[in-house]
Amino acid sequence: MQTRPLGQTGLEVSRLCLGTMTFGEQNTEAEAHEQLDRAVAFGINFIDAAEMYPVPARPETQGLTEAYIGSWLKGRGSRDDVIIATKATGPGLEHIRGGSRLTRDQLHRAVDDSLSRLQTDYIDLYQLHWPDRRANYFGRLGYTPDPEESLTPLEESLSALQELVEAGKIRAVGLSNETPWGVMRALHLAETLGLPRVASVQNPYSLLNRTFEVGLAEIAHREGVGLLAYSPLAFGKLSGKYLDGARPEGARLTRYERFQRYDTPLADEAVRAYVDIAREHDLDPARMALAYVNSRPFLTSNIIGATTMEQLESNLDSEALRLSDEVLEAIEAVHRRIPNPCP
Repeated sequence: MQTRPLGQTGLEVSRLCLGTMTFGEQNTEAEAHEQLDRAVAFGINFIDAAEMYPVPARPETQGLTEAYIGSWLKGRGSRDDVIIATKATGPGLEHIRGGSRLTRDQLHRAVDDSLSRLQTDYIDLYQLHWPDRRANYFGRLGYTPDPEESLTPLEESLSALQELVEAGKIRAVGLSNETPWGVMRALHLAETLGLPRVASVQNPYSLLNRTFEVGLAEIAHREGVGLLAYSPLAFGKLSGKYLDGARPEGARLTRYERFQRYDTPLADEAVRAYVDIAREHDLDPARMALAYVNSRPFLTSNIIGATTMEQLESNLDSEALRLSDEVLEAIEAVHRRIPNPCP
């Protein structure tokens, strides 16, 4: 398993990271522990969660993901050989802290709650799940300023995280679903006010959404704020299992109709083209899609997720796959023809 530096923190994280947002919804506690055991045995040392998980976010299940990781950590009796990342919920969820925001008081409460569920004294990487301001994230296009916007200044959020670093509750800070402006603003505040320097940005990245390359890839390269890529299989679309309207039993898009971000005719056209490339070269489409993400120079870690052990094994196999120049050229040809169908 390759490792890469987590920003300037001195931490080294595995190139594959185990995503856990199915723990507590599609996966039981026992299944979660089985996935965690297998991932660590394979060489993964990086585990990503969020206080709002599992997904879909519901009051009845909120926090179960962290709780399952916590019971696993307690049972194995070894904490320092794994790097745990979790996230503070951005604005919009009323069942979290009576209306989630990224204020000083709420961030202190959120960290304490996560530490309790995770049954640990510290969180290695604490991320702001999405901005506390109007911005383009979760597939939103266009930009219209809102003069009546209510927001938490990024200075306040980072100052609260600085207090939590000083208290020993978190080791490093990251952003998620962020824009180039947001990342550069955070870096500026770190340099001018002595606030924590963000180590990473967790944004979507896959063959269906390469918008990270437009502005953030250069920042990742020049500033050392690498990508933690989420949805590298675009909710499983890039496996090809949903082509021609198929809805496999138990699959995420079968169970949850609300997930429409990657479910468009243009996306289906691109998926078919990528699946054809994989089959032409005797490759599994999902492994090819993950291997492409793994190969990106601006990547810190690729967040894989699975609901079955078979899916997890397939995802793990992508670590050893190196795509040929011919395959990469074919992928780029599709991207030029159908660029970013699911931003």
